[in-house]
Amino acid sequence: MNPIPSSELIINARGAIYHLDLRPEEIGDTIITVGDPFRVEKVSKYFDRIEHKSHHREFITHTGWIGSKKISVVSTGIGPDNIDIVFNEIDALVNIDFDTRCEKKEKKSLQFIRIGTAGSLQKEIDVDSIVASTFGVGIDNLLHYYSHRNDQHEIELLAQFKSQIRLSPSIQPYATSGSSKLLATFASNTYAGITVTCPGFYGPQGRILRMGLANPALNKDLTSFSWGNQRILNFEMETSAIYGLGKLLGHDCISLSAIVANRLAGKFSRNADATIDKLIKTTLEKI
Repeated sequence: MNPIPSSELIINARGAIYHLDLRPEEIGDTIITVGDPFRVEKVSKYFDRIEHKSHHREFITHTGWIGSKKISVVSTGIGPDNIDIVFNEIDALVNIDFDTRCEKKEKKSLQFIRIGTAGSLQKEIDVDSIVASTFGVGIDNLLHYYSHRNDQHEIELLAQFKSQIRLSPSIQPYATSGSSKLLATFASNTYAGITVTCPGFYGPQGRILRMGLANPALNKDLTSFSWGNQRILNFEMETSAIYGLGKLLGHDCISLSAIVANRLAGKFSRNADATIDKLIKTTLEKI
């Protein structure tokens, strides 16, 4: 097996991966991802103890312990491009030997749990609710850069999405599923359904400030979509990338979203911080 060149796997002077500035021993087997760097401390304050902290660019990591379980909480920043960095680098920390620059023969599978925020696309899913994503449908382009194969459920979902949703010909959606094991663990007291991942916050999510939209009907189409007993419940900016890369790398992933906006009702949460804190505490209890 040939070593990975230094231009592809960038390791800094202290032996840490380039963007995250983490060494292999500084990461846990359970990874909580949060978009907002300031949310890292809101999670780690519930750890029994913290043994490592790092901060490089928008990426903040706290690694510590709850009982006998080693957990890391990592801020990703916003969007699929940042997920590409975080997932590749965390996987490299556990599945590539930094001394030889070669893949390890025995691969480690991690648990990734996204604690994020999202907007609801269904009237009954009000602000301050929680959504657990069964599938992620990406209308970004990240997964198209990787070699991947869909399972039968993903093929069927994608076919229905393409037939029911009016998209620009330049947008090629992809579909990928979350971990059934983690969904079984975290689905109680949540709404479970499909999440759409967008490559932006304004136009891609149908917001109009000073620019018109190429497809004003997109949000309406997403709300009315159905596939068997599943509907599109929400949209945000990371889930499909997390599910897609996690699956390709052999990790278990779940995306949990605190609903801070109901787009149909035009409402925004009056106390989003309390909802996120409740989601954090519930998640850590189940871990």
